[in-house]
Amino acid sequence: MDATKTFRHEHYDLLCSAKAIDGGRFLAALVVYKQVWPTRPRVIAMRPVDYLSEEVAIGAAFAQGVEWISNYG
Repeated sequence: MDATKTFRHEHYDLLCSAKAIDGGRFLAALVVYKQVWPTRPRVIAMRPVDYLSEEVAIGAAFAQGVEWISNYG
């Protein structure tokens, strides 16, 4: 089962999700949306790490989203 949470940081919405894989582990995914024009979504490549829980995977996606915003946003 996949879990998804949306966070707001500065002028962006971060759609952070965790996808279940084999062995009870999870992969993180991140999509960043700007709240003002242009609002096109950007899929951010996550580091290829599998996480022990949904919460940890979503937290990693959020942390990478904040890092992306500070470097490129």
